[in-house]
Amino acid sequence: MNIMGITIREYRHTDETATMAVFRRSITGLASRDYDDKQVRVWAAHTGSAGEWNNRRMAVHTWIAEWIDDELADAGDVADCEAAEDAACRSRPLMGFIDVDDVGYIDMLFVDSVYSCRGVASVLLDLVERFAQDAGIARLTVHASITARPFFLRHEFHTVAPLCPMISDVAFTNYLMARP
Repeated sequence: MNIMGITIREYRHTDETATMAVFRRSITGLASRDYDDKQVRVWAAHTGSAGEWNNRRMAVHTWIAEWIDDELADAGDVADCEAAEDAACRSRPLMGFIDVDDVGYIDMLFVDSVYSCRGVASVLLDLVERFAQDAGIARLTVHASITARPFFLRHEFHTVAPLCPMISDVAFTNYLMARP
């Protein structure tokens, strides 16, 4: 799928390093305005091994948003990039990613801070909403950070309850949110 210079594709096992980097940059670049230094440090490091990360992404429905260079888009080179040898595909910057499980829980929606406020998260969420509708999933839920909560409110999610999860010995504030 190609929208506004963004191409969306399914996650591949070779995306683990790039998605982990987006996760970390999103937290250190965007969430750092809402969480203190210790929280940011602990949260950004909370990925597990590359293999564990990859297994979690492969166990659910995960999509990647990549930026398509104008020259590639003009040339019509937005074909499937399954071939790892394709240098043009490898050079496409990963903008963000989203996942959802079979009951509608969105565990991850992260956009690289370099691409924030460009509609990437909205494009990804729209894809998940269409997927959920096609799959007969009646309700989407998410544990939204303080930073992400306004985004989800704009997309018609409502706050079910504030939460105080822990990572190691560090407490966080986030919100259980839902959308029918």
